[in-house]
Amino acid sequence: VQLQASGGGLVQPGGSLRLSCAASGSISRLNGMGWYRQAPGSQRELVAVITRGGSTRYADSVKGRFTISTDDARNTVYLQMNSLKPEDAAVYYCNAVARSATFWGQGTLVTVSS
Repeated sequence: VQLQASGGGLVQPGGSLRLSCAASGSISRLNGMGWYRQAPGSQRELVAVITRGGSTRYADSVKGRFTISTDDARNTVYLQMNSLKPEDAAVYYCNAVARSATFWGQGTLVTVSS
């Protein structure tokens, strides 16, 4: 499985961005996909995940502001990020989980600054 993430950039506090992650390869193996992030000096942390069945889970820090969704026809997972805060700035990584493997995409940088 290959994951290609895009959509990062510079945004002002309060602004919005949408991240995309396109999956290719043996995607029928996947049980779920998600987004993680890593800020400088910090550990990588879960942001949001969505299962094949559509169940979602969010980090408390992003609940009500971020929404994860999928477009099955395009094998793509999205992360809509609204009301962005400076503390949301990080490298965001796309993640996909199969029964016996975990896959990571390249990171996409999100900068939140005025």
